[in-house]
Amino acid sequence: MTGRGHPQAAILEGTSLAETGIGGLGARVAQADFARLVANALRLTNDPALGLRLGERLNLSAHAVLGQAFMTCRDLAEVLDLFMRYYHLLSPALELEYALTDRECIITTVNIPYPELAEFGFELMGAAMRNTLRGLLGLPELTLELEFPYPAPAHHDAYRALFGDHVHFERPQGRIRFNRALLRTRLPSSNPALRALYEEECARLLQDLKGADSVAEQTLRLLRKLEGQYPQMPQLARMLNLSPRTYRRRLAGEGESFQTLLDRVRVEHATRHLTQTRLPLSTIAYMVGFNDPSNFRRAFRRWTGRSPAQVRADG
Repeated sequence: MTGRGHPQAAILEGTSLAETGIGGLGARVAQADFARLVANALRLTNDPALGLRLGERLNLSAHAVLGQAFMTCRDLAEVLDLFMRYYHLLSPALELEYALTDRECIITTVNIPYPELAEFGFELMGAAMRNTLRGLLGLPELTLELEFPYPAPAHHDAYRALFGDHVHFERPQGRIRFNRALLRTRLPSSNPALRALYEEECARLLQDLKGADSVAEQTLRLLRKLEGQYPQMPQLARMLNLSPRTYRRRLAGEGESFQTLLDRVRVEHATRHLTQTRLPLSTIAYMVGFNDPSNFRRAFRRWTGRSPAQVRADG
């Protein structure tokens, strides 16, 4: 970004990094800071295809130790097994599912943080997955079927330039699909002796990541997994082995509250259902904790500044 003529201060505006600066290689960036960085980058570049362009540049070295671990695997089946166990090292708030059919491998995005940046996130993930797999397998071309849970954007030509005719919009979920036969493809860089060492380091980093999470981040992760069954504050405090009083104090020290975090997750879940399904508004309201759809409408407008109908129409 700074290489494109944008000052670092403008890129970091509104983040904690504006005060602390950016750490060295491997430094961890909080999820909220990353979301603000993306929003700043989209505004400064005025490039709607920024997610695709950045994803194309994410090669194996960009994935740090996990990328090195990928390279030591025997075949693509081992790579995907490793990826599904440790992808939180790349994106802690992302939730994925992996399934096999007779003919295909399917990676489904269950939850992507910050719905307002979902298009960027899906673009980044699709382009990065393509680039990473091509590098691992040593293939000049690789066919991935990309499904996106939103209408074709104005810059849809950029999708087709990158992925060819294997792009599908207005699908129920974001999915990446490819031929199951690829799982047997041997990696030219395979090194079983090193794999155990790299995997041990990945496990250590993942444990450190979980231990370093703020109470707010742990709360968000639990609430996202408990969609439709949101616990009360005392229940969630117990899930984190904290008393309600200590839990409130820890959140306050992080500048957060349980209600604010719960509302943030409700917005994420409601927005996903509004834009990716045709469920009635009354059903969506109930799923995010409202018995009365009119109360949900008022709350949603208060949270987002827009009505549910507007979000559904634009989705």
